[in-house]
Amino acid sequence: MSAMQLAQHAYQSSGAPTKTERSGEYDTVARVTSRLRLAAEQGNFNQLAAAIDTNRRMWTTIAASVTDTENRLPDDVKATLFYLSEFTTVQSRKVLTEGEDASALIDVNLAVMRGLNAAVAR
Repeated sequence: MSAMQLAQHAYQSSGAPTKTERSGEYDTVARVTSRLRLAAEQGNFNQLAAAIDTNRRMWTTIAASVTDTENRLPDDVKATLFYLSEFTTVQSRKVLTEGEDASALIDVNLAVMRGLNAAVAR
């Protein structure tokens, strides 16, 4: 292999994209949202309850992370995320006990995904 070929080979993409913290967060929210959406569409209560549990655990993790003193997000963003975590808890209970539909939970996650996607693009 010539020096030129070796140089080209060294700078070729490894095939594995570099993940940023934000893109990893986006992937997590997308995966949870997809599961939630599928369970809501299928109308299977057990699957929906499991998806809501996963969603609530994700939002509990988000709430814990925004209260961490090491978190460098702006205070208004941290407050909004904490509020959304509380909203998710209340809305999840309504879906499970009062039969409300899960669209509000899905919409919140989609909005967060849009925000993360914009952050990744910067």
